[in-house]
Amino acid sequence: MRLIFLGPPGVGKGTQAEKLSKEYRIPHIATGDMLRTAMAKKTPVGMEAKSYIDAGKLVPDDVIINLVAERLKEPDTSAGYILDGFPRTIKQAEALSKILKENRQGIDRVLYFDLNEEELVKRIAGRRSCPACQKVYHTSFNPPPQEGICSCGTALVQRKDDRPETVKARLVVYRNETSPLIQHYREQGLLSQIDADAGVDDVTGRVKEAVLGKKSS
Repeated sequence: MRLIFLGPPGVGKGTQAEKLSKEYRIPHIATGDMLRTAMAKKTPVGMEAKSYIDAGKLVPDDVIINLVAERLKEPDTSAGYILDGFPRTIKQAEALSKILKENRQGIDRVLYFDLNEEELVKRIAGRRSCPACQKVYHTSFNPPPQEGICSCGTALVQRKDDRPETVKARLVVYRNETSPLIQHYREQGLLSQIDADAGVDDVTGRVKEAVLGKKSS
């Protein structure tokens, strides 16, 4: 089972990828996690990515593509995987197709998690992070035991990336990048659009229906 999960920040695709990863025993491969792992292992691609990050620059497509190609060679991907947030551009999608073709593989399904902007902003802007233990809360869905205070006793903060004005700017960039990609996979007959405006378990049911072609019990 080889899947691609697409969707804007805050839509919940990472949560769904983790659930399916555990149930079907296939790795959940997220770009951010791959970058951190490659840099920690000091692989050539990881060190190249680190040079951009340390300079405050975006990691170029070619480096991300090489990182994915490196990760897909790992033995734990032999039974399948879930790519979370990759590809994000047509260039990345075409490169992935080439990598898979060389390995005589293909993507089984591409799931696009969709949610209106108002709800996305609400989900992300409600996040509060602990600078000490890194725990993340949400003012509505997962509030801390004491308002504004982590369970470890540290005052919670709202990251700059989670502020409403920043979230809206990130969503504009995401939609501009991703719209052509959604059409790209739709034309190939691989795309399933998932309505993410529901509870976690309900969305999981929709994901399984799209992947397996039947309703989950």
